[in-house]
Formats: sequence, structure tokens, C-alpha cells
Amino acid sequence: MLHPGPDSKEELIKTLVEAHTNAVIGLQSREMLEGVIRMSDMTAGDVMVAAPRMDIININAPYEELLHIIIDTAHSRFPVYEDARENIIGILLAKDLLKLQRAPELNIRALLRSVAFVPESKGLNDLLREFRGNRNHLAIVIDEFGRVAGLVTIEDVLEQIVGEIEDEFDIAEDAGDIFGLGDHTYRVSGDTAIERVNEAFGVSLPDSDFETIGGLVAHEMGHVPKRGESVALSGLQFIVLHTKGGAVRWFKVSPSNLAIRSSGAAG
Repeated sequence: MLHPGPDSKEELIKTLVEAHTNAVIGLQSREMLEGVIRMSDMTAGDVMVAAPRMDIININAPYEELLHIIIDTAHSRFPVYEDARENIIGILLAKDLLKLQRAPELNIRALLRSVAFVPESKGLNDLLREFRGNRNHLAIVIDEFGRVAGLVTIEDVLEQIVGEIEDEFDIAEDAGDIFGLGDHTYRVSGDTAIERVNEAFGVSLPDSDFETIGGLVAHEMGHVPKRGESVALSGLQFIVLHTKGGAVRWFKVSPSNLAIRSSGAAG
């Protein structure tokens, strides 16, 4: 009666702030606990990758095309469709594709894992419990009309608690900033200096107060870029591959009718 506890999530978060201020818990613990509290109100639709931005594979695509997609996107799991993108028939693990190299007679259909479907309204708490129970790391999100709305991964859910998770795109800063890809496009770090991009691709990007290509692209878009969004600047097409903490970490850059200076576009 004299010391009532918090009776709302907002008050509970304030209590965590006070606990951190009084050195009862550390900053990281506070942030994770706040993430758990906020996650209880979130659904799969809140964190999913929207359907138009999904990297998916056609079951009838030739092996070389599949290999190209996997190398280009650097994902570990891919939804697989047949006939239409709406018809998701399974999940392909990138590592399973290697089996075709040793046994070309195998049918890719035999490599598919079962696919989990969840509604947009699925709570993240329940979704995380299902991910742990069935050992799936990816689920297809369905809207109220039964159409594919997007996909959600266990990483998307966990990041609501622990923040951004380091992945295959996170490399040492001194490892390079522009990398040539197999399809004559390039992977460019978001913190690459604009002058470096101009020099590498032989272009003149718009003058601005920004020093990095990530800052310039965000300014041109007028909002925080999301994965899959794109913008054309000075004859270059910038596609957002990966974001972290509200900033673009990697772009895929496709020159349009432009002669690339091969000497400048090496990582």
C-alpha cells in the first residue's frame, strides 16, 4: 500500500530507468528489458520484410541462377515459389544447394524444408516461442486475405530485445568499402566517402553537406532508408541491402550506361 508497484508498461519502463540511474542494473540490461516489454505489444506485421522486398527463389530456375542469387544477397535461407510468387512451397537453405554440386541428379525440390505461415497479427512473444519450438528461423507472413504479406526471421524478433545483431555484412572497417560482384554490380559501404564513390565510378554526385554516400542517399530519399528501397543518382542505381541503427550499412550499386573505372572499383 505504501509502495505500490508500476501498474502500466510505461511506469514499468520508468522504473527500469530509475534502476539504471541508481546503478541497480546496467545500461545493456535496461535496454534489453525495455525491449522485452515493448515487444509484448508488437506483431509479425510490425517487423516483417514486406513481400515486394523479399528475396525469393523460383523452383524452376537453373542452378547457376540460384547460385548467383545466393552469392549476391548473402542470405542463409530463401523462400521458394512455384509458378507465382504468392505460391511459396518451401524454404531452401543456402548450404543445402551445395549438395547439388556433388550430386547433380538431385532435384532441388528434395532439398526444400517445410515453410511456416503466420498471420500479420501474430504476437512476437508467441512467434518467438514457435521459432524455438519448431526450430524454424523464418516464417512467411500472411495478411487477412490469405496473401503473402512478407517474411519474418528469428533475428527480426530478437533484435527487438537485444538491438541490431552482427551478421555477414558486418566486416572490419579496414577491409574495404567497394566490392565488385559477379553480375558487374557493386556492393558499397554506406559510410564510403562521396569523393571515393565519384572517383571509383567516374561520376559527379550532387553537392551536399554530407560526407558519406549513406547520408546523401538518405537525404535524397527524404526518410530513413529501408532494405530493398532504391534511388537513382548521377547515373547510378543505389539499392539498400542492409541497414543498422537507422543508417545504411551496404548498398548494391548498378551503373546505368556508364563506363566504370575498373582501377577504382576494387575493395
